Amino acid sequence: MFGEVLKHFREAAGFTQEELSNKIPCDRSQVARVEAGTRVPQDAFAKQCDELLKTGGVLLRLWGRIDWYPEVQHPDWFERRAEMDAKAVALREYQERVIPGLLQAPGYAHALFSQIASGDAVEERVRARLSRQPRFLTDGGPLYVAVLDESCLRNAVGSPEVMRDQCAHLLCVGQRPNIRIQVAPAGLFGLVRPRGSMSLIELPNGRWVYSESLDRGHFNDDPAVYARQTQTYDVLRADALSAPESAALIGDFMEGYGDHGQAPAGHSDMDQEQLQRQQRRQLHRSSPRYPRRRPRP
Repeated sequence: MFGEVLKHFREAAGFTQEELSNKIPCDRSQVARVEAGTRVPQDAFAKQCDELLKTGGVLLRLWGRIDWYPEVQHPDWFERRAEMDAKAVALREYQERVIPGLLQAPGYAHALFSQIASGDAVEERVRARLSRQPRFLTDGGPLYVAVLDESCLRNAVGSPEVMRDQCAHLLCVGQRPNIRIQVAPAGLFGLVRPRGSMSLIELPNGRWVYSESLDRGHFNDDPAVYARQTQTYDVLRADALSAPESAALIGDFMEGYGDHGQAPAGHSDMDQEQLQRQQRRQLHRSSPRYPRRRPRP
């Protein structure tokens, strides 16, 4: 329904899919998939289309009324975590090797599930995974902070095009006021990482530490465990790249996958030292200046 209405207003305005995508901006394939009903758009996409096509807000209102993920079925062991996502007031994650589910682009999720399933099973799992995202991608969504190990960006999933689209998706959602994405570089010495991927989930009535093994979710609401993992997470977040610095690094990966079909090479020791020197000089120049006390004659 949404795709048909979008197509009607686009053609009435005299835009091709390519012209509309250039103005949003996004890939033409995204417009094509939304119109075909095979991709769920974000509310920001609907709002931009309303403004460009001068619909009077029809698309955004329609977006809010559609049940995008009816009858979604999560794996039994993940149902509890999905229920927590639906109620969380804040979520902080550390992720290794793969992009966390709440930040996965449709193509990336499809490529991941294609490794372990086929046919309709893949589509069902993709729909279930994407169904958790809208609550965090709407205006007024809960706080979501994700610290990604650099391996999430380097591990090749699907194809260079899939990885490029995934990086573009990270840059897009990272601009939302309730979402912050930071990267923990592989070559930065001194970073103390958690022992594995984990989530710190704050609910209206409690706080939980969540982690996963191969096919099972693990929940712990022990206050001492939550406090210990929170400290580890906060220290890592403070020492990792800032959100703007992380966005620049993600942009480098996106260009690498687009231009060369592979992740950019890591920084050498000399490059790392030059970067640290530059950061120290910038910090020195931006620090406040205090007048020196001079002895009286």
